[in-house]
Amino acid sequence: MKNLGQMMRQAQQMQERMQTLQKELESEEVEGSAAGGMVTVTLNGKGAMRRLKIDPSLVTADDAEVLEDLIVAAHNDARTRMEAHVQAKMAEITGGLQLPPGMNLPF
Repeated sequence: MKNLGQMMRQAQQMQERMQTLQKELESEEVEGSAAGGMVTVTLNGKGAMRRLKIDPSLVTADDAEVLEDLIVAAHNDARTRMEAHVQAKMAEITGGLQLPPGMNLPF
């Protein structure tokens, strides 16, 4: 039973660290870009878009479809970077413990 009590304390500590991480992620930002930085998207650690920057030279009626594609690409780049950042933070908390498939913490 001594080991069970220790495991429960460790689980509670991990849960507390994860709650702290969730709060930290709300204030952290990750930037993704497309077209060599002509379109940039900034997401917070929870995946919410904070900023979108578009080089003025891309804003023409003829290139609307290209601009739309670049925005999507920049967002996808930012999301990929954010997910990698969150995974790295989670690895710090879990000590490299592999979580079961589909268990995407801290969300």
